[in-house]
Amino acid sequence: MTIRILLADDQESVRIGFRLILDSQPDMEVVGEASDGVQAVELARELNPDVVLADIRMPGLDGLEVTRRLAGPDVQHPLRVVVVTTFGLDEYVHTALRNGACGFLLKRSGPALLVEAVRAAMAGDTLISPSITVRLLQHLQAARPPRQPAEQTTDLTEREVEIARLVAEGLTNAEIGTKLFISAGTVKTHVAKIQRKLDVRNRVGIAAWVWDSGLTD
Repeated sequence: MTIRILLADDQESVRIGFRLILDSQPDMEVVGEASDGVQAVELARELNPDVVLADIRMPGLDGLEVTRRLAGPDVQHPLRVVVVTTFGLDEYVHTALRNGACGFLLKRSGPALLVEAVRAAMAGDTLISPSITVRLLQHLQAARPPRQPAEQTTDLTEREVEIARLVAEGLTNAEIGTKLFISAGTVKTHVAKIQRKLDVRNRVGIAAWVWDSGLTD
């Protein structure tokens, strides 16, 4: 199966670089490019790609609005949108998460992480650049006082809360398993249970719940 990808970035050099990286993969193909947000939404609806890579700062519509229109909670058939940003600390990333983004990546992360982010999105997983996670958490904690964790964790077991916190740090199932000395399959089962209990669609929703609940260190 070939993963069909739409690139949305106002910088042609970035689109060229991403295309070279992704098209070099045997199972990936860039099927379209958009230089602004309006074009990104139009092409996404026309081409129905498997994954959309969207910059945050674009003319017409920014990446936040593009994400909401393509992957938001009110979208009947949401697309997989991975937000790619130049900025290590960007308050808009939190809005993108709320709007349904299934990944966050720094442009300087390198080719391997770019490919991994696309694969994670296709697998229903979420890849978040660690530096984005750390800086975003710092920003959110400074912006508002956290809620009391006790009020937010009554439906989750102690182990599930522990795993939810690691998900919010951007760790994969394999990394969480290594840290907790359990198998990646066991972690996957726990993550699925957490999603059901919190009524969220993916790991991004888990991370948002953790951040809003004041469970970050």
